[in-house]
Amino acid sequence: MDMRPDPFVPPAPLPRTVPPSRLEIIRIILRNPLELWGEPSYTLPWIRTNFFGQRTLIVNDPGLIKHVLVDNANNYRMSDVRQLVLRPILRDGLLTAEGSVWKRSRKAVAPVFTPRHAQGFAGQMLRQSEDYVRKYESADEAGAIFDISTDMTELTFAILADTLFSGEIVTSSGHFADDVNELLHRMGRVDPMDLMRAPSWVPRVTRIGGQKVLEKFRAIVRNTMDMRLAKMKANRSTAPEDFLTLLLEQAGPEGLTKEEIEDNILTFIGAGHETTARALAWTLYCVSNSPHIREAMEEEIDAVLATRAEPVEWLDMMPQTRAAFEEALRLYPPAPSINRAAISNDSWTSPKGEQVEIEAGVTVLIMPWTLHRHELHWDRPRAYMPERFLPENRGSIGRFQFLPFGAGPRVCIGATFALQEAVIALAVLMHRYRFDSTDQTNPWPVQKLTTQPQNGLPMRVTPRIISTKA
Repeated sequence: MDMRPDPFVPPAPLPRTVPPSRLEIIRIILRNPLELWGEPSYTLPWIRTNFFGQRTLIVNDPGLIKHVLVDNANNYRMSDVRQLVLRPILRDGLLTAEGSVWKRSRKAVAPVFTPRHAQGFAGQMLRQSEDYVRKYESADEAGAIFDISTDMTELTFAILADTLFSGEIVTSSGHFADDVNELLHRMGRVDPMDLMRAPSWVPRVTRIGGQKVLEKFRAIVRNTMDMRLAKMKANRSTAPEDFLTLLLEQAGPEGLTKEEIEDNILTFIGAGHETTARALAWTLYCVSNSPHIREAMEEEIDAVLATRAEPVEWLDMMPQTRAAFEEALRLYPPAPSINRAAISNDSWTSPKGEQVEIEAGVTVLIMPWTLHRHELHWDRPRAYMPERFLPENRGSIGRFQFLPFGAGPRVCIGATFALQEAVIALAVLMHRYRFDSTDQTNPWPVQKLTTQPQNGLPMRVTPRIISTKA
């Protein structure tokens, strides 16, 4: 008899049973796009709809997803709405660039994010996690309340600043999490003018005030670039061999322009750590409500740390911890939608012989938010069940039914970096402390580019092991 407790079902919008009116759609999108999707999005392999005059194909079939993102990826460009939201922030950064600009950027940053190179960051990830966890030393046996959502943003920023920029970002991280939240709140939402495909020069009411914080971020980037360029000019041998130096050295007629370098640096500073931060916070929340999972993770973490294994080995040595993080990525994918538009007519045939015609101009929505909770692909899809991702079970998960990092040519370049960072951070945090929900911990997932807990994630932090070292 299976004596395991029922799995925790964390909060999320229920599938809508009645289609919303046009006015309701606008209200929902302005409030929280995750609340828009109805039952067909969670039960059918694909759906055709007309969204504000735009023919749209919502895809949840892994085979069709593979066709769009991999097999015939050249026929699909970024959708207009996505670009209208992101390009004002990131311009020609890696997430938004297309064509030759994207190819140059991808080629420029790829060497830093090869699995072998990313593994070299493990020591810095450990050091920054150990430094950051000291903020919880004020917690006693009764515990203290911290906003874990903010804390994880600060921690992942510290890791990113050290690993990719050698700590030489010209900013203080004291208010960095607040700045990120302000940027995403002001600039990271779909505006009604976006839905109507209005030109980018038409003002977006929802983004009034966002330009100020965006310019603050761009000033950080320019100052960081200027400081490093001055160091390189004075004595190249004193400049760190990191992501920033690599990009700056590729400036020139055949490489990246100064503006493209600025856009890519902003992409990694402003967004590169944000996805991992959100997933870490959701993991700690879900684990706090799953005592048997937390106990298994603590036992695993303690055992691995007792061996004094190098942190680069932790990802492979901590399958329970990795599974807990990946299950949080499933339920709360940091990037909840992947948006494409067909360039020319296309078609796909399912293994059952069903034909799907995709006309030129059709918007294709591949939504990890619904795909990861889809009844065709997951047992108890709304429940937090990390065992799905344990080594003995993960072989049953299809490559294109779990897309926290996307797929195809535009797959997230930092996937290995993020997984390693998450496991190291969780190991340090959970070895020393326990994170528990309180009466004030009532998160509600909202989409603001990433999947965020509305009103933060206050949790009680109590010491678990008295130790000065991991």
